[in-house]
This record gives sequence, C-alpha cells and structure tokens, in this order.
Amino acid sequence: MTFAQIESARERLRGQAYVTPVLTSRTLDELCGAQVFLKCENFQRVGAFKFRGAFNAISRLTEEQRRRGVVTHSSGNHAQAVALVARMLGVKATIVMPHNAPATKRQATEAYGASIVGCGAHERADIAQQIEREHGSTLVPPFDHEDIIAGQGTAALEFFEQSGPLDALLVPVGGGGLICGMAIAARQLCPACRVIGVEPSSGDDAGRSFRTKTLQRVENCLSLADGTRVASLGQLTFPLILQNVDDFCSVSEKAISDAVRFLLLRVKILVEPSGALGVAALLGGAWRGTGRVGVLLSGGNVDPSTLAQILVEAQTCQAGSRPPAIEPLLKP
Repeated sequence: MTFAQIESARERLRGQAYVTPVLTSRTLDELCGAQVFLKCENFQRVGAFKFRGAFNAISRLTEEQRRRGVVTHSSGNHAQAVALVARMLGVKATIVMPHNAPATKRQATEAYGASIVGCGAHERADIAQQIEREHGSTLVPPFDHEDIIAGQGTAALEFFEQSGPLDALLVPVGGGGLICGMAIAARQLCPACRVIGVEPSSGDDAGRSFRTKTLQRVENCLSLADGTRVASLGQLTFPLILQNVDDFCSVSEKAISDAVRFLLLRVKILVEPSGALGVAALLGGAWRGTGRVGVLLSGGNVDPSTLAQILVEAQTCQAGSRPPAIEPLLKP
C-alpha cells in the first residue's frame, strides 16, 4: 500500500463522495484538555465512511466484472455502501448480512436495490465466497483489500487539509481498513501525528494483535458498536497496522453510550456507537493527550432501539434509579 494509491482514490471519488465537515466543541475541549477536531463521516453518503472504499473498489472493475455483478458480506454500513455504489454504476449487488444486523441498515441496503442473503453470525464470509464461485461475482471485501483501504484513506487527506497539523488522530477499528488508510496518509502528510486505534473492550482483538504481534480473535463480540463486530484483522490490514499505527486503547460500553449522548445533546449530531469510539476514549479517560487531537466519527447509522435505550439509560441514572440492563441489545 502506498500514499499514491490514496491520492488516486481521491481523484476517483471527486464529485462522488461528500467532503464531510470538521466540527469543534468548546465543551469537549474543556473536558478533554485538548483542542479536538471531529471529522464527521456520519454526514457521508450512506451515513458512513464506507462509501469511499466501496466506490473506489467498484469503479475500478472491468466491464466484464461489472456485468457479472458484485457480492460482499457486511452487518451494515459496508452493505449500504456497496448497494448504493452498485446502483450508481449499474451493477447487480448481492449482500450477505447476518440475521442480527441492525434493522435500519438492512432496510437501507434493500432500498438501494441490493439482493440480501441472510446468514448466521459466523457464516457470512463463507457464503459470500460461495456466491463468488458459483455466479462469477466479484467479491468486494469490507476491509481487507487495497482499493477499499485506499478509498478510506481519502478521509485523512481531507481531514488534514481542513484541520491543519494534528498531534494525534483517534480512529475506530473493526477490521482495520479505515485506520490503515488513515495511518498511511498521516505518515505522509503529518509524520509527527500519533495514530491511535480505538475499540470496545469486549472486542479488543486489534489492540491485542498490535501488542503481541500475533493475530488475535474475538468471537461473539457483544458491543453496542456493531460496526466493530469483526472476529479479527485481515491478512492485509494486520501487517499495515503494525507498520503504521502507534497505539491502541479500548473503551467500556458505558463510555460508548456516554459519547453517543454527548455528541447528540451537546454537539447536536447523531453518531452511531462505532463512530463515537474516539470521543468515548477522550471522555472516558482511556486515552489522554494534549495539543491538537483529531477524531474520526465513522458513521451515524444508529438503530432507533439502540439510541432509545442509550437515552433512557441516561434519564434513569439521572433520576437516581438503577439503569436498565443493556444486554437485550447485545445480541451475538
């Protein structure tokens, strides 16, 4: 992977992806003791950064590949992105989605015209590969692909242009495609910037892989941050993370809920739990830093029932009662 690939991806995305805003919050700065810049990919097409990688990958297919269609597996945001891009480019898309995927993400994927194939939590990759073999479809992986990584890295090009130099950059981590692209761009544009990956504590396989230099797995992650429910990093993203990322931290479910509420009630933006991981790290104290800190808000597609539970929990706590159990939302 090279920085030139990310620059090429930006040219393909020009006029297709939104240049998402960077917001600041004086309250957040005071709470964190740093100057914080929020890159709002929750305002991207399909409500998440995933559009960048999907468009970069599918737009590079040959006419023959487009004719045969594409297939992918995803619990939500990547599914929506592939479905929308396929519709834009006149390509048939088949999406393998776990049965426990958020209803809003499944509905949006169907609305973009993709065919949905349901599956169990651990079957999606195998089923997608079977469709690839049987129908000649081109597999568009959620994260472990150079074109996907390059597309995601374009968010960093915009970020540094909008914010200027940063001392640190906090990025949510699931399969690692986003942080790999962001880190490669950061190394070129702002070498002094420390790139920090953020995960839920119940799904900290990337951080453990980083520290042990051995690929780790987490099965049945039950975090609210459904976009990070990936068993492990990929064969491509793992070594890229070892080469380009500086550190990892993990956050509790309470910190994630608190971050979603803070962003909604104080910054006035809706961010899904996965997208709020960087803010959760700052507000919850999992990562402390000073100076100029960038945070990538990766998406805003939160399921209404999850959001309602987060808000009800806060009201109950304020009333002095025991908060309701959150386990019903955390389905494997």
